[in-house]
Amino acid sequence: MALAFNEEQRSLKDTAKDFASSRSPIEAFRKLRDEKDETGFNPEIWSEMIELGWSGMTFPEAYGGFDFGFMGLAGCMEEFGRTLVASPLLSSIVLSGSTILFAGNEAQKTTLLPRIISGEILIALACDEGLHHHPARMELEAHESENGYILNGKKTMVVDGHVADKLIVAARTAGYPGDESGITLFLVDTKKKGITTRRTHLIDSRGYARIDFDHVEISAEDILGEVNNGFEPLVQALDRGRICLAAEMFGGMQEIFERTIDYLKERKQFGHIIGEFQALQHRAAHMYTLIEMCRSSLMNSLNALENNAENHPQLISGTKALISETYELVSNEAVQMHGGIGVTDELDIGLFLKRARVSAELLGSASFHYDRYATLEGF
Repeated sequence: MALAFNEEQRSLKDTAKDFASSRSPIEAFRKLRDEKDETGFNPEIWSEMIELGWSGMTFPEAYGGFDFGFMGLAGCMEEFGRTLVASPLLSSIVLSGSTILFAGNEAQKTTLLPRIISGEILIALACDEGLHHHPARMELEAHESENGYILNGKKTMVVDGHVADKLIVAARTAGYPGDESGITLFLVDTKKKGITTRRTHLIDSRGYARIDFDHVEISAEDILGEVNNGFEPLVQALDRGRICLAAEMFGGMQEIFERTIDYLKERKQFGHIIGEFQALQHRAAHMYTLIEMCRSSLMNSLNALENNAENHPQLISGTKALISETYELVSNEAVQMHGGIGVTDELDIGLFLKRARVSAELLGSASFHYDRYATLEGF
């Protein structure tokens, strides 16, 4: 199978490109950042994205989706990464929606997925607890009570957790931190007594939250899936989040590379266009080579995911690691090649550099994914 978008996927990608440039350009992201918008995204823009069908692309028709697959969605995410489109597409649709799809029973899927796809509710996935992503190292505890369970602990880096109506909370019901068994998923209303949510402001201006749970009472009916067996569906959802995040990052790195090449063709120094200098040509060629490697890796992983290849988790981890490192390198080089203006907030390059730094850690750093790849391969 050719590692390329088909005609329908290309058309969808072009639509996303037009939408991003006209309805959510980089200036819109700047405005959200500068005004310290409490939501972190424009609800009107999100409604338009829902109307265009992007929220339902990967879900079966039985639950209100279009069953279009992740290849098409990744093409859209790539275009959104070029203008840093702010939306809950990653948090509520990809991460939370996928978790419900893989872990939920039929009643939960029938009830929740159409509401997520329509934008009626926002759901955030609460998985991480420390500075670094590691899903199995979970300490938030869920103890059995007369009426269900009681949650105590914290969650960090919850994407869009500050605006979520509900949370999918991964909690430990058995075993010890680091064990893949003994993890249970709970669907929790954010307004429940004992929950404290604080928005976390990071340099990339995406919406995150720290959420504390103090003796939060949960009904047994709020369990998503099976008790102690939540790790596998959680990882399946995380992998889909990772590949979509990687696609978004890939779009960002292409954007700043193209802007840098344009600058090299225009900027004069010592009476010459600086793009004539061989040292800069070598650096640009190196970036281009890495970007094309990222493109191939991304398409290969998406193809494996679409066909449910046995090794798709390894490929996704390899792609996330490669794109994380390359996005950081390209953003660094872009700043340096722009010279003094490259370090000013006036230039958009800095916005991408900040996004590259945080996205490289989100859902697993390069180190995490190299280790995971090796483990899955039996090393």
